[in-house]
Amino acid sequence: MAFPYEEFDLTDVQTYPLASRKSKASVADFATPHRKGDGVAAFLEHLPKALGAADLRAVARAIVDARDGGGGIIWGFGAHVIKTGVSPVLIDLARRGFVSALATNGAGIIHDFEIALGGSTSEEVDEALGPGRFGMAEETGRLLNRAINEGVEQGLGIGQAVGKFLTDTQPPFAHLSVAATAAQLGVPLTVHVALGTDIIHMHPDASGEALGAGSLRDFRYFVSNVARLKRGVYLNCGSAVVLPEVFLKAVALARNRGVALDELTTVNLDFARLYRPQTNVVMRPVAGTAGHGYSLVGQHEILIPLLAAAIIETT
Repeated sequence: MAFPYEEFDLTDVQTYPLASRKSKASVADFATPHRKGDGVAAFLEHLPKALGAADLRAVARAIVDARDGGGGIIWGFGAHVIKTGVSPVLIDLARRGFVSALATNGAGIIHDFEIALGGSTSEEVDEALGPGRFGMAEETGRLLNRAINEGVEQGLGIGQAVGKFLTDTQPPFAHLSVAATAAQLGVPLTVHVALGTDIIHMHPDASGEALGAGSLRDFRYFVSNVARLKRGVYLNCGSAVVLPEVFLKAVALARNRGVALDELTTVNLDFARLYRPQTNVVMRPVAGTAGHGYSLVGQHEILIPLLAAAIIETT
């Protein structure tokens, strides 16, 4: 039977006073307009007390508390963080004591190494691929593979090996290298490689034995670092697949050995929310615990310096 065209009767609809309702947005949490000359601290204070701005403050507070309470802070970063010029910010945070350990992928260490060598990185792939020049920078393929091969043979992980090579050879821009600074400060840097994904694997000096052994060694170092994060913070900055997967396995191993990590703060920082970082960093490691996961969405070249400023101003 077909229903008739009949308007619903609204005569007795029940209402309530607006003031009695619990509301999620209030003028008390609104932004305050910025004034010329106010400075960074005032700018941060003027941000709204809601959503992403509130999360930014909470993450900065967690990082400061982790440093002051000995909880540990691990920064995981992908190659795009290096390519967008954020290295000096990470280096400054490390010198201020806000970095307990670092982790990156194969591309991250390549771009950092090229910065140290020549002060520039990131080729035009579209231009280089056609004529067969993509990934064929001679110094990158020869020297970075040499650093890895020699370091791993000495019992080092890839991060240690590259840091040692850069501190030993002192290329012109080593002061802007995360790897070189980590070695100088004694901050562990681990490198997590997927074989065949990086340009140095295209060179004859690449050793599968060294890359595999060094990356596995770094994974075990990384697990030890993660296991020290009680009341600590892990940040995944710009790695969509490799580091979120490595981090989840590290959490699993730590808990397998009885390390609860129940007050962990996890942060994913990228310009998009993707499945693996959101699931493996923000949600799963803190589920059912006293920890908390945050997702900060924005471009690395803006958001990481902004977070660093918030950290410094929170101290």
